[in-house]
Amino acid sequence: MNGPPACRRTPHFACALLALAVVASHACAQQTVDKAVELKLSTAVGPAFALGGAGERWAKLIVEASAGKLAVKVHSGASLAGRDPAREFAALAIGDADLAVGSSLFWSTQVGELNVIGLPWLVPDAKALEALIVGAMKERLDAAIERAGAVPLAYAPLGPRALATTKVPVRTPDDMAGMRVRIASAPLVADLFFALRASPRSMTFAEAQTSMRAGTIDAQEGAPATMASSRIDALGMRHVVLWGAIAEVAVFAVNGAAWAALTEPQRTLVSEAAIEAARELRERDRAEIDAALAELGKRGVAVTRLTATGRATFAFAARSAYDKWAGFAGAELARAAEAAIAGTR
Repeated sequence: MNGPPACRRTPHFACALLALAVVASHACAQQTVDKAVELKLSTAVGPAFALGGAGERWAKLIVEASAGKLAVKVHSGASLAGRDPAREFAALAIGDADLAVGSSLFWSTQVGELNVIGLPWLVPDAKALEALIVGAMKERLDAAIERAGAVPLAYAPLGPRALATTKVPVRTPDDMAGMRVRIASAPLVADLFFALRASPRSMTFAEAQTSMRAGTIDAQEGAPATMASSRIDALGMRHVVLWGAIAEVAVFAVNGAAWAALTEPQRTLVSEAAIEAARELRERDRAEIDAALAELGKRGVAVTRLTATGRATFAFAARSAYDKWAGFAGAELARAAEAAIAGTR
């Protein structure tokens, strides 16, 4: 008699059901294999800015390299973290986001060691910033991020933040006394301005616009590209100083559980895609800063750079903020960062 032994001992109807179950099982298994894994990627800004563009690029590279088996949806504007960049790493660590490209400045609220990058006037130039994200320094930052719940895959230096003012350009610490400054929502930044006897105020851009027009805000701290795109000139800002106060890097990272769920080949392609996107971010960020500064100049905003002597004067005035946040980063790590930077000179 034909057919498997189970069918020879079973009524024809039951045999048919058994056959259908086997076919369905194979179909289900095939569907599971073919179904794409969808990952959520967070960025604090949209693709019009270098950091947001890096997130979009990372997502595209992952999809292409996996032939669509890994699908990535980009959530910009820190939308997975309640629209608060300072909460983005927490969202990544708990799994609200699977991937993220974030700023060391904002992620330092959850990963204390990242504060070492933004220590006031620690980093004098791009070469020095690179020294903090390679070799032994990179390994230590990697370990800190992993302890906090994510897996770092790549870093990319971001350009210097700047200070825009309404009436006078800032040249010495005395110019900061009493100045009302709109700042990013980051405690390190607030303490920097407190040390300079300024009055830092964290507020939304809509609130800042109203305050600037009313003349109750004297200055704005931030990235030059953001200043150009938000038309600070139309809000009364007439001077921008590149003062080198706070350095910043982009971090490409994956949630720990999401990383563990990937196969080894998938981890390799996600990592390689992050490294490539970080490499491209370096180039785009430099171009974005140059374009922003040129645009601000065209709109009548005077752009100046502090000299090395000027930076040293500000660093001395803000030393209390440096010491406080070096403590949060880890005193020994801060000394290691200083040594790494000294080695570039």
